[in-house]
Amino acid sequence: MSAVLLSLLPPLVSSSLYCCTNKSFKPPNSAPLNINTLLPAAAADGPQPLMSSSPTTRMCHMRRARDRYNAARYEMGLDEENDAGIQIPTQAQSVVEGSGAVLVSEFKPVPDIDYLQELLAIQQDGPRAIGFFGTRNMGFTHQKLIEILSYAMVITKNHIYTSGASGTNAAVIRGALRAEKPELLTVILPQSLKKQPPESQELLSKVQNVIEKPYNDHLPLIEASRLCNMDIISHVQQVICFAFHDSRLLMETCQEAKNMRKIVTLFYLD
Repeated sequence: MSAVLLSLLPPLVSSSLYCCTNKSFKPPNSAPLNINTLLPAAAADGPQPLMSSSPTTRMCHMRRARDRYNAARYEMGLDEENDAGIQIPTQAQSVVEGSGAVLVSEFKPVPDIDYLQELLAIQQDGPRAIGFFGTRNMGFTHQKLIEILSYAMVITKNHIYTSGASGTNAAVIRGALRAEKPELLTVILPQSLKKQPPESQELLSKVQNVIEKPYNDHLPLIEASRLCNMDIISHVQQVICFAFHDSRLLMETCQEAKNMRKIVTLFYLD
């Protein structure tokens, strides 16, 4: 029945239909069909309605072009498996999403830097520089615990940096002095020694390495202490702080240490 219908159609149309239904079809001269060579001839001979406007003919040429495109991609190794990482939008997606749609890579969260730094510090058993900060308002029991911690840090060859105020700083100094390693204790004062309380001056007289800052004597104590804390942070790899939640200056110091990628261990006293 199909053969009878094809025999009744015009030769060009029947050839086009047969081309679209049979992939092994070739023109009578056994040459590959090339639309680029057919179009000039058609233009020279005048209007060719069956060649230029027939949907069947255009579909045949599109299928042949697609087959050649797929064959070229196969020769270049651009198969579907290699294209799995790149999603080219379809025509429908381009219409709906617009031409401005771009490929966005999958979001990968940044690793926790603080966690990685603490893990690295645990794995490194060697001595390091440690800065001690803390509040002046501290009970006797807390001070004794800080003395023990400071003593343990010094006898394990860690270098201790602290300031000269009462409370936490005084406990750190007393613990470090008990270790009898004066070269591993450095006290950085926010101002000159004469600006310190009398009890602090007596304790500081036993410290070998005391750094004064007389050029900050004209500043309020809170501003001089902030600058002093920043100086201590610049000398250490780790910060240990004892504070209350409302200790504003100490909270700022710990945050600044984190911004400088220091290891921060914060103990809350409330």
